[in-house]
Amino acid sequence: MTTATAEIVVDVRNIVPRERHPMIFDAFRSLAAGEAFQLVNDHDPKPLYYQFQAELGPIFTWDYLETGPEVWKVRIAKAA
Repeated sequence: MTTATAEIVVDVRNIVPRERHPMIFDAFRSLAAGEAFQLVNDHDPKPLYYQFQAELGPIFTWDYLETGPEVWKVRIAKAA
């Protein structure tokens, strides 16, 4: 029997827009290598993806779990 650790969910839908990216980057920085969190947003977070690419490079993975139109969910992981 294996026990899965529940991933952290960072739901930014009710967060003031200017505070969202810093909150998400903080969540990413708190991950250990190989860990992930699920981002829940009210729009496609593609600009955040480009910001991650520019600031972090290849140390993250980005996998869409749900793509709107009301809710977007992305699994963001720190490379092992």
